Amino acid sequence: MLNKMNEASLEVQIVAEMTGIPVAQVGIHPSVAEPAAPYAGAGYIQGDAGDYDREHAVDLVQLRAFLESTQPEIASQLSLAEDNPTRRKFLARLQGAIAKNGIIHVLRHGIQHGAHSLTLFYGAPSAGNVKAQENYAANIFSITRQLRYSQDGSAQSLDLCLFINGLPFATFELKNRITKQTVADAIQQYKRDRSERELLFQFGRCAVHFAVDDQEVWMCTHLQGKASWFLPFNKGFNDGAGNPPNEDGLKTDYLWKEVLAPASLTDIIENYAQIVEKKDERTGKKKYTQIFPRYHQLAVVRQVLGDVAARGVGGRYLIQHSAGSGKSNSIAWLSHQLIDLEKDGNKLFDSIIVVTDRRVLDKQIRDTIKDYAQVSATVGAVTKGSSQLREFIQGGKKIIISTLQKLTWFKRGQKKYQVPLQSKKSKNC
Repeated sequence: MLNKMNEASLEVQIVAEMTGIPVAQVGIHPSVAEPAAPYAGAGYIQGDAGDYDREHAVDLVQLRAFLESTQPEIASQLSLAEDNPTRRKFLARLQGAIAKNGIIHVLRHGIQHGAHSLTLFYGAPSAGNVKAQENYAANIFSITRQLRYSQDGSAQSLDLCLFINGLPFATFELKNRITKQTVADAIQQYKRDRSERELLFQFGRCAVHFAVDDQEVWMCTHLQGKASWFLPFNKGFNDGAGNPPNEDGLKTDYLWKEVLAPASLTDIIENYAQIVEKKDERTGKKKYTQIFPRYHQLAVVRQVLGDVAARGVGGRYLIQHSAGSGKSNSIAWLSHQLIDLEKDGNKLFDSIIVVTDRRVLDKQIRDTIKDYAQVSATVGAVTKGSSQLREFIQGGKKIIISTLQKLTWFKRGQKKYQVPLQSKKSKNC
């Protein structure tokens, strides 16, 4: 660990811990063919800022390496080795797909280019699927320092950029309190110096932008100059803000050692991050919002899933979220993943029923859960009374959303069954 750091040496430490490269060798570009260092926290390779194509916002070396190793026949027809009309046409198609659908959609679904269907990311493999494991291992996670991103040729550079198979996924501005600068200065740098007109910072181009110092992490999913909205991405400490002390390193190293580790990032891509469409009921206008999970949301969903997978059904959990901290998203992510949870090859749940005690909250959660549904038929919202609830349960709806009032009774055959209700009130959790 580096005990005294300026901004540049914080970059070095982060890259060293993500790649497994000794601190003294950070900055020397390794071959993309080199395996990741075999120690905890590794899994990334070090990217070279010189490989970045500013016009199309891709790391050409990493993109080419990924496609040639995983889809060699298609890659050979794209002429990726040198600048030519064929390569430019492909890069323009790739750029257009990201501009239209966002980086998360492109990583999940790939793109169609002429007669070619290209996979741009391989998701987590299922147990025992050797081919899927080989494909997943072919993904290239890279981290690049001092990335000059501007298309106008200026010398402005970004502290760090995280790429997946050559596609930018997350950016970082770093500060250090030893040099009298904090995460607040990093946030201001994004607002002041990182224009949303630049290709790299346009909506959906990257999934998230991190402002980081040695004490705290904040994040933003949509840069809009002074209007950019940053949210804390901290663990919390002593029932308050910030992060707990870390005897083994910096207070913020959970970001790159835990959250951004390849397996964790794959989980985020597959199950959490998304661009959602909202329609203004008054004007009819559509608005798009990019969602990336905050630390507490990731932690609670993963902890519950892990406990249920280990202990089975029947447990009770109290989850506390403060106002405005994303309860609806946490509920949606948990619901969608619980329904797919298996043990010994068998599904643990036939249906997940989400119950709220307020109509406004019911609609909010209902809309949020539907936003994340890959297949709309799996979600049923009880809007017509208890008979509809019974219909959904009997029909095998995977996720059912209802207010508490509609659960007071239901009929089975000719009998009426009363569902006991608890009147105990709790804080807004």
